[in-house]
Amino acid sequence: MEKLSKYSDQLTSMLIEYAPKFLTAIVILIVGLWLIKKIVVLARKNFEKRKFDNSLTSFLSSIISLGLKILLIITATEMLGIHITSVIALLGAAGLAIGLALQGSLANFAGGVLILMFKPYKVGDKVDIMAQKGVVTDIQIFHTFLKGEDEKTIIIPNGPLMNGVIINESAKHL
Repeated sequence: MEKLSKYSDQLTSMLIEYAPKFLTAIVILIVGLWLIKKIVVLARKNFEKRKFDNSLTSFLSSIISLGLKILLIITATEMLGIHITSVIALLGAAGLAIGLALQGSLANFAGGVLILMFKPYKVGDKVDIMAQKGVVTDIQIFHTFLKGEDEKTIIIPNGPLMNGVIINESAKHL
């Protein structure tokens, strides 16, 4: 009975110590996600007002959202009392394994950047990519979205796409 009382006291003291930190982290996450959504909407409107290309608007909005979410998670972990230096050290140690596991995603990211830089096509172009025909509806960080001739959505990863043949039926190049 004495051990049960001792564990109960330890549990109570831990709850008193960590509950406010946990609740604060949850509130920061909820408010932060709401703010990130508002910031991304404002950024998107600003890009559209400045007449950025639709593809670039979508890509930059995704990058802003991802970056802010990473900062939010780091902030929430700080509120829990986890020191960021230890988190960064852990991420550094796991970086090689994560990099190898995400090779395909990193190739898709690089492909997305190349698509936005060299613009072999843009939103609204009619294209034939990797034996898929359709109209480009969106270019995101990792994928390009087409509306197929049968009105189905076709999602093509950007990595292999940049290494393949792209036929742009809408382009007016020499």
